[in-house]
Amino acid sequence: MRLLLKLIVFALAAAGLVALAAAVVLVPGGISARPDPGRIEASVAGRLRAFAIPQAAHARANPVPVSDELIRYGMAHFADHCAGCHANDGSGSTELGRGLYPRAPDMRQPATQGLSDGDLFYIIENGVRFTGMPAWGTGAPDSEAATWHLVHFIRRLPKLTDHEMARMRELNPKSAEEWRAEEEARRFLEPDRAVKPAEPAHRHTGGRQ
Repeated sequence: MRLLLKLIVFALAAAGLVALAAAVVLVPGGISARPDPGRIEASVAGRLRAFAIPQAAHARANPVPVSDELIRYGMAHFADHCAGCHANDGSGSTELGRGLYPRAPDMRQPATQGLSDGDLFYIIENGVRFTGMPAWGTGAPDSEAATWHLVHFIRRLPKLTDHEMARMRELNPKSAEEWRAEEEARRFLEPDRAVKPAEPAHRHTGGRQ
């Protein structure tokens, strides 16, 4: 009976928070993502996120010992997968990050750095509903290991060096236009360098021509 009462109270509290969050979101600005979230909305969202992360997940410690090599793995992963929204330095100052609702957070600040390693792991693996944060986890051991590498690298964000930032720019995904510009620059600087044309891609047809 006591357990049932607790479940009812929990359900009512959750419904009340969701209703409050919906009212805060919809009344002032409708569904537009242009305005910055208000103080009350941000507070409610933060509380909901903290409430929704299971205690067991919150309490998890990073099982992967930190090392310089591991930080490099996390850096490469972050530069390739995360920097489009969060920026190389974790500031969230990108065109995409500034257009999200809520905005991509500055991960160097206490709101992120104050989360436990388990919180960060859970958020990366499972995403956050009603935000731009997707669920990256697959449940496979190598996926979980890569996420723990990212957790270590996130701790590094407030003290990134200029050298590390330069390396991350090299690791960022490049558009076709950027690749062409780099190739043109190389040709200009090395006019005598022979450029072998790329071989056409072949599609496997299962033996048929």
